[in-house]
Amino acid sequence: MFEMKQNAETVTKESLRNCRFATEDVLPAVADRQIRRYSAERATTLGNGYHGKVDIYFQTADGTTKRVQTTVWATDADFLTLKAGASLPLRSVLGFDFY
Repeated sequence: MFEMKQNAETVTKESLRNCRFATEDVLPAVADRQIRRYSAERATTLGNGYHGKVDIYFQTADGTTKRVQTTVWATDADFLTLKAGASLPLRSVLGFDFY
């Protein structure tokens, strides 16, 4: 799975609407995608049950790695729904950091 990079640019959830995302999945391995899906469900449980925040590392269409610190309200097969109605395509997510 993806190693969290310290040099990832931190962005606000409000700025996600200005980001462009690739149509291909950033994780080539099926096992990594399964772990990501499990982590997304875990982040949703943390967000709904405890209003806990997570760091989400994702990649934009130009290959830049970014990080957003937010609460995940919902997860489906294609998107994460974040606090304040922002969304992030699951295919662009590299990993999560829970704390």
